Amino acid sequence: MATSLNGRRVAILAADGVEQVELVEPRKAVTDAGATAEVVSLEPGEIQAMNGDIDKADRFTVDRVVKDVTVDDFDALVLPGGTMNPDNLRADENAVRFVRDFVNSGKPVGVICHGPWTLVEADVVRGRTLTAYPSVRTDIRNAGGTVVDQEVVDDDGLISSRNPGDLPAFCAAIVARFAG
Repeated sequence: MATSLNGRRVAILAADGVEQVELVEPRKAVTDAGATAEVVSLEPGEIQAMNGDIDKADRFTVDRVVKDVTVDDFDALVLPGGTMNPDNLRADENAVRFVRDFVNSGKPVGVICHGPWTLVEADVVRGRTLTAYPSVRTDIRNAGGTVVDQEVVDDDGLISSRNPGDLPAFCAAIVARFAG
């Protein structure tokens, strides 16, 4: 499995407030499998990660700015959670466009915790089955999606998990799907 993602390019779309472990663990999983992972954000510079939405964690360098990328630049997308992160992303038209284009392209997308808020804003959950953090589930239902309470769900390349406790299963699922 160590080379299953050789040559693949993975975007990790994140902004200030990203839950650190939900950025770090998926990035490590895909890079350990051979992919190149880039942090894509709203502005150049760095983003501030958080632990549990309360405590400041590390800062991460932004590799690319979302207004300057397209779905053609990447083979897969990861949307980490934290409450502030997707709230910042869903308020940015370029981030919403990028997510909408990515899902509509059929390329695989991994999303965890509060990350589905950006999917809801992009209007791409209608008719899809996902899992998410409990406080996001009503938003998914209201946007026409189906919510299940499972560790990981793969709905035709839209891979979702509920929270940091699901990261081992989530990381295994995204690596497997991104390799396909």
